[in-house]
Amino acid sequence: MFAKNLETILARLSSRNDMSYPSDTDGIERFESLRRYRQLPQGRENRTRALTDREIASAVLGLIPPNPNWAGHSALILGDLRPVGGTNASFERTATLLDAITSLIASQRARQSLVRLQVSGAERFTNSSGSATLFFELDGQAARACFVSKMAISLSVPGAERGFDPDRLHSRMSREVSFSRSFFDDLARSIEIARSFRTIPEGDGSEYDLEEAREARYRKLGVQPGSNFLNVGVDNQVLWPSEETVVRFGQYTLVIMPKTKDYAPSVHVDLTANRLSEIEASTIINRFLSIMTWCTDGHAIAQDGWSGGPVPGAVSLRDLAFVTSLHWIFDRKIPNQVEIRRALALYREARNAEQNFMVSYAVLNYFKIIELKYDERNAVKNWFRDNFELVKAQQASGERFARFASLCGAEKPHEYIYRACRIAVAHANKHSLSDPDEAHELHRLHAAADVLHLCARHFIKSEFGVSDVMYSGN
Repeated sequence: MFAKNLETILARLSSRNDMSYPSDTDGIERFESLRRYRQLPQGRENRTRALTDREIASAVLGLIPPNPNWAGHSALILGDLRPVGGTNASFERTATLLDAITSLIASQRARQSLVRLQVSGAERFTNSSGSATLFFELDGQAARACFVSKMAISLSVPGAERGFDPDRLHSRMSREVSFSRSFFDDLARSIEIARSFRTIPEGDGSEYDLEEAREARYRKLGVQPGSNFLNVGVDNQVLWPSEETVVRFGQYTLVIMPKTKDYAPSVHVDLTANRLSEIEASTIINRFLSIMTWCTDGHAIAQDGWSGGPVPGAVSLRDLAFVTSLHWIFDRKIPNQVEIRRALALYREARNAEQNFMVSYAVLNYFKIIELKYDERNAVKNWFRDNFELVKAQQASGERFARFASLCGAEKPHEYIYRACRIAVAHANKHSLSDPDEAHELHRLHAAADVLHLCARHFIKSEFGVSDVMYSGN
């Protein structure tokens, strides 16, 4: 039984599973996904390799998700579901759902006892997807075996199956795929015929074209076994390549991706190959953007990102939440006092800077709001000293202040705010070593900005009496 032949057989067996019809590429996409997740043989050279019963069972599980591109992921997760109550309560004493389906494919006796198999990718428990129920006959009596995530350790103990309710899902809606005995009988008969006669794979092998193109791209980008990429989006107006490009930057290798209709320009670093931590790689990316800014005299802002993927992942364009209201009421006036107008302007600039990852500027502007009224160093420090605990007490969660306290150490908060925040970002002498390329420094300033943001809001409300209600009339 070859993969391409199995694709045709499964398409036939599942052709009437719904009122709608699958797309012409449904089976192709499912098997491509299964190969990508190594559930089926990879590479054109393995096109004539006969499938094992376990590989055929994985392909059956690949039919579960409505989206064919999730077939491989689905087969991997669902195949590892474990029997409720342990193997003694399982079908044919199998250890996983994949083992149970393999048994149905390989054993006529197992198929004869089957009533039906129901499999769902829905969320069974919080953040835990996938479950199955196998109904069968045992010694002339109706029986069932339920399969859930291996993380549900309490359900793996003997006897757990007696109080288990298979219909109690965390998901409020679920799709379930039901396999009858005749499905497995027909599948087993097709496998037997294929293995009894010398056949060749169907088609011309074009199903491997996409896989080969993908592998060629990965080789070009330096993807290796064990790669772990940090992917960071970039907002920039510097000279940027129009196609995926690998560059050497010092002793490091970076992958640069261009902007497209759906994706932002981005920089990617293989943490494993470059022997870097995520923090160190973030600093290298910032150093690269600083060089690009200098060379082309345009802006380049590293945004957020993630790591953990084995290949570089394109970063989606930012589509931040936009707050609207059905009943939008506005009744405000332009403030009469110059100081209030400047305070609100500085506050907006600080929020814009923080939102756009220019945290040094945010820290400085939050601090400058306090300086509007207290223009002498000790007076500003005393305001933070006298109001810090008050601002902290007004917050429902103390998480921001706990992070900030860890930065301060033994130093008083008001002293730290002046020395390590205001002076650090406003000056560049030997006493101020703040480096906005250093990821550690950026994390520190973000923690400080969280607290200074709340202090600035408190200052504008308490010192200037500015309401934050849109229809206050002031």
